[in-house]
Amino acid sequence: MRTIHWQKSTYSGDGSNCVYVAATPTGTVHLRESDDPETILTTTPAALGSLIRTLKTSTGPR
Repeated sequence: MRTIHWQKSTYSGDGSNCVYVAATPTGTVHLRESDDPETILTTTPAALGSLIRTLKTSTGPR
């Protein structure tokens, strides 16, 4: 089993509530939060990109 190399999101800033992302050689994207690092979400680059585009264009409260 390969070790996952986590990278802190540049949007997390310097605080303690950080989001980490890691990509595997197979193209899977993993996400976790510093408050609960054992909980890992898995997605594809296309699905994550779609989510980010949707969030950027959202007109809801921020």
